[in-house]
Amino acid sequence: MPEPTPSPSPSSSSSSSPEAVPERPHTGHGFGRLLVAVYGLLALAATGRSILQIVEYFDRAPVPFLLSALAAVIYLVATIGLARGDRASVRLATIALTVELVGVLTVGAWSLADKAAFPEKTVWSHFGQGYGYVPLVLPLVGLWWIRRTARAGAAADADVARSAH
Repeated sequence: MPEPTPSPSPSSSSSSSPEAVPERPHTGHGFGRLLVAVYGLLALAATGRSILQIVEYFDRAPVPFLLSALAAVIYLVATIGLARGDRASVRLATIALTVELVGVLTVGAWSLADKAAFPEKTVWSHFGQGYGYVPLVLPLVGLWWIRRTARAGAAADADVARSAH
């Protein structure tokens, strides 16, 4: 038996009209879904790796392993911020991605310059080599995506403002 379809409410019928306000671009839609999935996977991988390193091998390299745990937290914050897509979340994601980029560049250079300080590989050591350099590229892609959706949102707002006059 087919399910009854609800009758359209006055507000929903106006959304199908040609004058409907277009949906604002969202960091978690389109390509952003892939970005959120990759960040989520990286957050999971970095969390698992850092927990294992801290629990089992902490005495070998405490600072690098704590940096891996920090990376895991940053990836989690970035994942949530990009997925939620509201203004405050995107700001938080922008901060997380910027810290991530600075962290990857700093730890990457440090791990190459002072190999004794990084006797074990971490998420950011050697610029994320153990993760296929994804930790080096991902914050750049994420910051580009945030900027792109912000510009598209501003353009959509301008179109709405023009059509209102």
